[in-house]
Amino acid sequence: MTPNPLDMALDFTRDIYSVARLASEARAVLDGSFPSIWVRGEVSNLALPASGHCYFSLKDEAAQVRCAMFRAKRLLLAFKPQNGQQVLVRARVTLYEARSEFQLVVEHMEPGGEGALRLELERLKRRLAAEGLFDEAAKRPLPSFPRQVGLITSPTGAAVHDLLTVLGRRCPALPVLIYPTAVQGATAAASLVAALRLANARAECDVLILARGGGSLEDLNAFNDESLARAIRASRIPVVSGVGHEVDTTIADLAADRRGATPSAAAELVAPSAEHLGTRVTALYARLRHLEGRLIEGAGLRLAAVLRHLTLLHPAARLEQRAQHLDDLDRRLTQAMDQRLHSVRARLEPRAIRLTAASPARRLGLAAAAVDALAQRLHWAQSHALAQLHERLGRAVAGLDGRSPLATLARGYAIVTRLPDGAILRRPDQAPPGTRIAARLAQGMIHARVESN
Repeated sequence: MTPNPLDMALDFTRDIYSVARLASEARAVLDGSFPSIWVRGEVSNLALPASGHCYFSLKDEAAQVRCAMFRAKRLLLAFKPQNGQQVLVRARVTLYEARSEFQLVVEHMEPGGEGALRLELERLKRRLAAEGLFDEAAKRPLPSFPRQVGLITSPTGAAVHDLLTVLGRRCPALPVLIYPTAVQGATAAASLVAALRLANARAECDVLILARGGGSLEDLNAFNDESLARAIRASRIPVVSGVGHEVDTTIADLAADRRGATPSAAAELVAPSAEHLGTRVTALYARLRHLEGRLIEGAGLRLAAVLRHLTLLHPAARLEQRAQHLDDLDRRLTQAMDQRLHSVRARLEPRAIRLTAASPARRLGLAAAAVDALAQRLHWAQSHALAQLHERLGRAVAGLDGRSPLATLARGYAIVTRLPDGAILRRPDQAPPGTRIAARLAQGMIHARVESN
């Protein structure tokens, strides 16, 4: 077909774009029209190729946009993005020329909503831990028998009801004072700090319970406040936390002297049980009776010493001395008579010896005596040898019994192993909280879980 001369003339007057030129100029317009902007949305179509770059879509209810995050920026991420996750990105608006596709080049990304809150919370925990705010060595012991307990909580929440129920059940006579405060909202952290400082200024209680019921991370945000953690450590009164449920661990829990998994558990830590008090009173009464007996025994010994001293000063003691002197003279007379008889016997004995030596009966008697002596020596030697063997056997048995691990267990010791690997525990740091352990007793096993160390 022959070209139309008119169309050829028009081609020289038109500015005709190629696809590549159009994409390049459109990109230049986008790059120059938008500064670096922040965009919030949900991650979808996430791709992580071997190159280390990250490609995904950012969407909301009405639209979506393609995003690219190159390897150098991705390596700086403090978390791993996932499909469905809300994120906040700082990006440049541009155009991917190869497909003429509008996209964002992401320079920074952080979790949005609760994810960002958790990330900031972890940073605060690490900083406060590095300052030593959570050190166990700095935490104060709880009083065994508090005179009054202070509750820093909302007066209308479920937590205060649980606290009062447990305290009333365990120790009905224990006085309780409530310091009302907000536990949720923008002013809650300042309200909690003010109540804690008021309790310290009034010094009416021996221990304080900081508590509220469960909730989301945002609901518990007041208990993750840095000023509250510092106020807890500055408190002169021991503080027990009971915030949320067992899975919730706030900064206030880490800073407190003791942590209850729930408000009820915190009350259990603070209030002594009536049964425990009864046992304590019984033990104190037995100790009092023992001390009373020792005092009476000492007084009796002192009285006996005084009576002995008085007896020595009594006139009857002199009469006893005279009687003893008479007895001494009688003994001396008896000794003199015995000496006289001995002298006479000494003169007669040589003659009797010579007569006895001439008698065959003496030789027979000597022989019989020798036989008896040998028999006695033989019997003694046998008995002595058997006694030595028996003693050695007893020592060996006692030594084996003393080295037996069952004997050690029978004295009240236990062999504690970590589950499931069965490693024997020798130090508390080998079993962090939550570790399952087994204790081998003299009779049977006990399985338990470590609460704290």
